[in-house]
Amino acid sequence: MDALPLTIAIDGPAASGKGTLARRLADYYHLPHLDTGLTYRAVGHALLIHGLPLDNVSAAETAARQVDLKKLDREALSAHEVGEAASKVAVFPGVRQILVDKQRAFATQAGGAVLDGRDIGTVVCPDAEVKLYVTASAEVRAGRRLRDIEARGGHAELAEILADITRRDERDMGRADSPLRPAADAHLLDTSEMSIEAAFQAARTLIDNALAKRNKA
Repeated sequence: MDALPLTIAIDGPAASGKGTLARRLADYYHLPHLDTGLTYRAVGHALLIHGLPLDNVSAAETAARQVDLKKLDREALSAHEVGEAASKVAVFPGVRQILVDKQRAFATQAGGAVLDGRDIGTVVCPDAEVKLYVTASAEVRAGRRLRDIEARGGHAELAEILADITRRDERDMGRADSPLRPAADAHLLDTSEMSIEAAFQAARTLIDNALAKRNKA
């Protein structure tokens, strides 16, 4: 891999495939990976398990300070209700600032890193060498989420998942602090008609081209 640090910022809405892509790229380029969505899920999860209201800003900020990036349990944090809680606490500016500081510290480690979320290229890592915005139609994303749920032995209705995704998109894109949007210099990857392998190859080409240009500079 290139000797200089490489930071890859990946943004996109829920179920767009950005997390799977981020993990593949981190493995390929031998970089540490952080799913920043898990940090918000950890805050929401903390409030849920302590029976605290999700609009309790002070409690959410306290939970955010206690988030340990080395102890994020993807399995425990993957529950639907935790995702809903995360989307609600993520609107608090204080929570966002606390977690963004932790995420930036992760991104600046030697060698670089891959981070995925909803404000990586715009807020957390605005100077990232490569920025990707991964998206797909709401219908395609709902179908993916349903297949994931069923693969884990669960059951859900497609219409309900689609409505949930639409609500989350509106909440993420409409919030005043760090709304979900592509960075001006981000590469758009619409995965609606792409397999994960095709998306991975497309992203790898973009990253390798960016590295080649940097080496010539």
